[in-house]
Amino acid sequence: MTISEEHGKLMRRATYASATVAVVLIAIKAVAWMWTDSVSLLATLMDSSLDALGSLLNMIAVHHALSPADREHRFGHGKAEALSGLAQAMFVAGSALFIILQALRRLLHPHPLEMAIVGVGVMAASVVITMLLIAYQSMVVRKTGSLAIRADSLHYRSDLYINIGVLCSLLLSGMMWPSFDALVALGIVGFLIHSVWEIMRSALHDLMDHELSEDDRACIKKAVYSYDGVRGMHDLRTRRSGLTTFIQLHLELDDDITLFQAHAISDQVEAALRALFPQSEILIHEDPASLMEQPIGLQKEIHHG
Repeated sequence: MTISEEHGKLMRRATYASATVAVVLIAIKAVAWMWTDSVSLLATLMDSSLDALGSLLNMIAVHHALSPADREHRFGHGKAEALSGLAQAMFVAGSALFIILQALRRLLHPHPLEMAIVGVGVMAASVVITMLLIAYQSMVVRKTGSLAIRADSLHYRSDLYINIGVLCSLLLSGMMWPSFDALVALGIVGFLIHSVWEIMRSALHDLMDHELSEDDRACIKKAVYSYDGVRGMHDLRTRRSGLTTFIQLHLELDDDITLFQAHAISDQVEAALRALFPQSEILIHEDPASLMEQPIGLQKEIHHG
């Protein structure tokens, strides 16, 4: 099994696990909300419902993103992941607005919770289930670097804090202060908004072909300059699309070497870069080193003339 196939298998399993957990959490939280009438439980129920929708989008996006390149999509389908992340962010933003309205209503008209012990038991179970899912997703993200799985994991990390907060609110609201339930719900909104920002930033970076990090670019330059015969490099361009990293650069070589020698050096550089970025598309253009000593206008004339 190739690395790409192994990563694809892990990503698919992660989407199935996420969808299963979302359905289980929705079911038990819905029962607990009906028993307790807790607005913080309603907030986390809404969040889990949106997670289920997000997980469904992830399943579709990951399946599409893993499809091989075709005649209409020569660079692959990797940006389907970023589109999924962007859609999830929009859904989370909508749920945050709904929770704000419900929490404000409860603050204006507070009343004691009913059967709080049911909610406590459900939220304790939710915390354990969510922690197990996050641990699995983290392993998948470390191995694959998937944006869609990382976006989904961000949701569930927020859910973990949310579930803990709701657990505390149910305990405190049942004992002393009914309005604490609504305040925790507003706190949940803060986590949701933070998640929206993180997901949107990552998704937009992919969609707008954002450059790799400075650390990654430094590693690329170090690998290129480590080979004898390389006199310099310029026009380094990088981006990511789904699981694939795209690297383009101009390699400056001695003027008097043969085409065969230039090709051999380029192959060595390409192999070194692929060792750093296993799932990558690399394009290297060889330039004579003396060309870079010419005035910029003359360089352009030579390149295009």
